[in-house]
Amino acid sequence: MRTILITGQGGTGRTTVAAATALKAAREGTRTLLLTADRTDTLGVVLGVPTGAEPTGTAPRLTTWRPDANARFREDLTAFQDRATTALDLLGAARLDAEELTPLPGAEELALLRALRDAATSQRYDLLVVDLPPTPQALALLALPEELRRYLRRLLPPERQAARALRPVLGRLAGVPMPAEWLYETAARWDIELAAVAAVVEDRATTVRLVAEPGPAGTDAVHAATTALALHGLRVDALVANRVLPAASADAWLGALAAQQRKALDEWQETYAVHEVPHLGRDPRGTDDLGALPVPGVNRTPTPVEWPVLDHLAEDGVLVWHIPLPGAIREELDLIRRGDELVVTVGQFRRIVPLPSALRRCTVAGAALREGELRVRFAPDPDLWPRTR
Repeated sequence: MRTILITGQGGTGRTTVAAATALKAAREGTRTLLLTADRTDTLGVVLGVPTGAEPTGTAPRLTTWRPDANARFREDLTAFQDRATTALDLLGAARLDAEELTPLPGAEELALLRALRDAATSQRYDLLVVDLPPTPQALALLALPEELRRYLRRLLPPERQAARALRPVLGRLAGVPMPAEWLYETAARWDIELAAVAAVVEDRATTVRLVAEPGPAGTDAVHAATTALALHGLRVDALVANRVLPAASADAWLGALAAQQRKALDEWQETYAVHEVPHLGRDPRGTDDLGALPVPGVNRTPTPVEWPVLDHLAEDGVLVWHIPLPGAIREELDLIRRGDELVVTVGQFRRIVPLPSALRRCTVAGAALREGELRVRFAPDPDLWPRTR
């Protein structure tokens, strides 16, 4: 199964490109699901067919789905209250009725992640096209499963469950109640669900498609997005230059704007796989307009992102971890070794990455940024490295 995540600046036509991509794949015979987290039915307006809380057939081999974040939030919080009844009663807390619950910020994103997991495990589709929010929010959304799993492991480490028989004794000795069994069970269930979502996002067949309008602002946004996506191990399979104007125009204003677009396109083509989608002179509406947009097809065998560890022990006495970060600037790059993790910061973006097993027995011996690639050198720790005769 292939997954294409579509994002870009706000107002660049992300949803239109997502709908056109899904429609093209469906017309080519691919069972396709188009997912969106938009609270308003922008996708339905583009397609000319309303979308809803349940997967709905929109065209032959094309299904659309806009998960209902409100209903899922109410279900989750109601279930949590049922499980935590004893603790709530001890605190004197009043239960909330389902009718008075309103979703908190981020509920739409969580609903989209769950829908993505459910769709991937259903085996009903060959292609998932996900209409993501604008790039900054999309990056936070895609990083959420990995970050939440890390928080759960730190706050409720699984190994503590081995001491479950000792909790009543420890509680009496400490004078405070120990965490209830359901808390650890809930954490374990959340970890499994988050792992399933992370598996879809991190899958070798998952790629990102960026949508941008050619111009100075679009160039800056594309530059920042490609670096941030690379930091999270995601590959951009195509850059869709949307709403490209005709090169020749009798109107001086349109001619100047077209020239500005062409300058940006020439720069992009030196670095990215650019696909130009012309401006139709109107907002695309309905399957006829969407079918007229020349969006790129689906590459069935995308090239995955690799972070290889290369052995230079014989020559230099180090192992080198190669982390691709296209567009990264040395002055905006920061590294911190924290136990068995490496904290990598690139500008406003940061990721905490677990070290490969071989590097956990090493110390950091230096790092360099060369040709869009971060190369971190690790020297074996004599106290931890296996000795050879």
